[in-house]
Amino acid sequence: MNTDHCILIDMSLHSGVKRFIVWDFKEQKISNKYLVGHGCGNNTWSSDESKDNPEFSNEDGSHLSALGKYQLGERGRSDWGIHVKYLMHGLEQTNNNALKRFIVFHSWGLMSDEEVYPTGSPEGWGCPTISNNAMKELDPIIQNSEKPLLMWIYNE
Repeated sequence: MNTDHCILIDMSLHSGVKRFIVWDFKEQKISNKYLVGHGCGNNTWSSDESKDNPEFSNEDGSHLSALGKYQLGERGRSDWGIHVKYLMHGLEQTNNNALKRFIVFHSWGLMSDEEVYPTGSPEGWGCPTISNNAMKELDPIIQNSEKPLLMWIYNE
């Protein structure tokens, strides 16, 4: 794995605050923070109904995000945002269906660059989604990495 940067997503935080963290191992500090969306489950797609209490699942069709560590994989074309996506390889029992579920890391035009609390970020079908501008900043870091980045989605 990449030993320069990793991505930490703290799902215990309200979705209207920046809970997506890029950690810089060399500087031993946060290099950037962004908003990130999570899965809607049975709620209305693109709503913020679970903004302060999301549910999680590894089940196909649940439309929920799955907790655990992921290895960001191949870069591809997305129908969303700036049309860039990264495959997410789940490394644990809690997220090992990510590829089968088509859970990928991508941007979404509905995501804000700024915190929106007490409103929440729009909820999708389980993919971690960030703003288009955030992806424009992160994409070169991920692309230019010689080793895959770790993304850890947790709820503690």
